[in-house]
Amino acid sequence: MDFKKFLPWIIVAVIVIAGYSWIKGINNTAVTLNQNIEESWGNVQTAYQRRNDLIGNLVNTVKGAADFEKSTLTAVIEARAKATQTTVDPTNITPEQLAAFNSAQSGVSSSLSRLLVSVERYPELKANQNFLKLQDELASTENQILTARTRFNEAVKPYNNHIKTFPNSLFAGMFGFQEKAYFNAVEGADKPVEVKF
Repeated sequence: MDFKKFLPWIIVAVIVIAGYSWIKGINNTAVTLNQNIEESWGNVQTAYQRRNDLIGNLVNTVKGAADFEKSTLTAVIEARAKATQTTVDPTNITPEQLAAFNSAQSGVSSSLSRLLVSVERYPELKANQNFLKLQDELASTENQILTARTRFNEAVKPYNNHIKTFPNSLFAGMFGFQEKAYFNAVEGADKPVEVKF
């Protein structure tokens, strides 16, 4: 049996198997990293949902103070409604979707801050145990939101690096993998919230 006769076929077979394994690795790694992003996005949504649930309880507690400014409560309720209507598809997170989501959530944060600051003028509310507990839970939830958003960005980075580096970038688009957007601070987040009485 002449080994030299089969050598070209063996080399071709090795190249095909190595190429298949390499391309399969690019795809499977991208799938795994994408799943990490979807899981992280689910955690972000869970944290925001917890805040929305707490806001409902907080608003009902504040409504008990009959002379409390109704416009402040209305602003919180409307911002919360807008935020719950803004959704993001975790399989196709675009910068525009994240910006809209971020903007809606920023509206909630802003109106909630105004509500909490204006409560200072209502001693009966400041002494209300339910209100104090809800206020503490909201502060804890804001920390959870920050953590969830940070972890989301941490999950996006390796995925984007994987699909954008050469030669992976040659195949990522063919497999349907697109760059994911990061969470950024909303415009004006570096300025304190202005509260007018």
